[in-house]
Amino acid sequence: MTDDTLDQGRMSDGARGFAFALAAYLMWGFLPLYMKLVAHVPASEVVAHRVVWSVPVAAILLFLMGRTADIAAALRSPRTLMMACLTAGLITFNWGIYVWAISVDRALETALGYYINPMINVVLGALFLNERLNRAQMVAVGLALAAVILLTVKAGGLPWVSLALALSFGFYGFLRKTLPIGPSQGFMLEVLILSIPALGYILWLAGHGQDHFAAGSAWDVFILLMAGPVTAVPLICYAFGAKLLRYTTIGIMQYIGPTIIFLIAVFWFKEPFSTVQFVAFALIWAGLAIYTWSSLAEARKKG
Repeated sequence: MTDDTLDQGRMSDGARGFAFALAAYLMWGFLPLYMKLVAHVPASEVVAHRVVWSVPVAAILLFLMGRTADIAAALRSPRTLMMACLTAGLITFNWGIYVWAISVDRALETALGYYINPMINVVLGALFLNERLNRAQMVAVGLALAAVILLTVKAGGLPWVSLALALSFGFYGFLRKTLPIGPSQGFMLEVLILSIPALGYILWLAGHGQDHFAAGSAWDVFILLMAGPVTAVPLICYAFGAKLLRYTTIGIMQYIGPTIIFLIAVFWFKEPFSTVQFVAFALIWAGLAIYTWSSLAEARKKG
C-alpha cells in the first residue's frame, strides 16, 4: 500500500480529503470526553502513554504505506533529528497542558486557545516569513488581542492556558514544516524520539508503585492503551486530509474541533461561562469570521 493507492477509488480527491479532515476534527473535538476518563491519572503519565502507544499505530501505517525507509534516512540525518527533537518537545508541552486543563475543568480555556491558534499562525508568518498582514487579518488579530486583554483585566488573570496551547501548537506547526519528510513519517519520528524518555518514566513509576498501568485496574489498562489510537489516528487522518484538500478548506474546517470542545465544556461538563468569557469568545468569533472571509476572498482571486 502506497500513497498512490490512497489516491485511487471512486471518491474524488476532494471528497476523500474532506472525509479524512472531518474525521480528524471530530475526533479532536470529542477528545475531552476521553481525557475525562483519565482525569484521575497524572497528566505526565497520560502524556507518556500517549507517546508510547502511538508508536505501534504509526509504525503499522508506515509499514502498510511502504515508507519505513524514510524513517531510517531521517535517523541518519543530524539536522532532521535536531528539528524533530524540537517539534517533539513542543507537542509534548502542548499535550501536557491540554491533558491537565481538561482534568481540572478548564476545557473552555482549551477551546479558546485553539480558536486563537489561526491568528497566532498569521502573526508567526508576519514575524518570521515576512508575510504582510492585510487589513482583515490585522483586524482579526486585533480582536483576538482585545479578547486576551479583556480576560486578563476583567477575569482576574492572563488566560495562560489558552495562550500556552495556541503558542505551542502555532510554533509546532511552523517548525514542523521544516522537517524534510512527510507528515506521517514526521509524527512517527517524533514519537520514536519521545518514546525513550516516556517509556523510562512509565517504568520508573511502575518501579515505585505509582503507576496506573501495571498496578492499575483492567479499566485503567484499557483506557491508557487507548491513548495511542486517540492520539495517532486523528493526526494521521488530518495528514491525509491536508494533502488532498485546499488550504482554505482546511482553514475553515479547523474551527470544528474547538467548537465541539466549547459545547462539551458548557453543556456537558457544566463549566462556568461568565459574561466576560462570552464577550471574549464573541470577539474571537468575530475575528475568525473576518479572517475566514479574507482567506476565501484571496482564494477566489487566485482561482
